[in-house]
Amino acid sequence: MICIRDVVQNAIATGFLSLEAENQLRQMLKTTQNDGDALDAFANLQVAAMTGKVRQESREMFQSR
Repeated sequence: MICIRDVVQNAIATGFLSLEAENQLRQMLKTTQNDGDALDAFANLQVAAMTGKVRQESREMFQSR
């Protein structure tokens, strides 16, 4: 089963967070019991997105409208 850390690691490695991966993260954050490592990984992803190290497909779609 895929976990938050896996999704985050992939996004940081590729520099891109797809809409599908973003939705997976939302679902996992809502429905699963998350440990400190998972939440730390999610926080790292947020920082990477804010600093431009990871592009978000959802934001690119919004900006192109």
